[in-house]
Amino acid sequence: MIIVKKTGKLFFLNKKYKCALGYAGIKKNKKEGDGATPSGIYSLIKIYYRKDKINKIQSKLKKIIITKKMIWCDDSSSRFYNTQSYLPKKFSYEKLYRKDNIYDIIVVINYNIKPVKKNKGSAIFLHVAKTNYKPTKGCIALKKSDLLFILKNITKKTKIKII
Repeated sequence: MIIVKKTGKLFFLNKKYKCALGYAGIKKNKKEGDGATPSGIYSLIKIYYRKDKINKIQSKLKKIIITKKMIWCDDSSSRFYNTQSYLPKKFSYEKLYRKDNIYDIIVVINYNIKPVKKNKGSAIFLHVAKTNYKPTKGCIALKKSDLLFILKNITKKTKIKII
């Protein structure tokens, strides 16, 4: 079990890691665009990564290479809401292939995935933290080396508990 606390600390295998959370903190009733990290217990679905920036990821989770046209829909009026898709699209989305490094590794947290509920929140990931652990829009962000260590040591049964 991975434990994430509102103090910006993540606990895994008896170790404590600094992490960034959503700028609005942790909330039970997350809504699209509110800047909150959703509380609850979730599984980790799969990993997206930049092959040009990450040599090899050791993990038991499914791994998908990010390409330049990959996006994640954050438009609750779209039938693609809270799913990975490809450009070009007319709805609102986040590019997965970015100039900065925060999406070099993306772990999809099983939040609002099956079933997807409109306006409940989208694109909730574990990803690489910005400099100085600047707050996210709702994701959990870690130092790249910490994220790689965690991925190496989790299984498909590992849960993340956000409290």
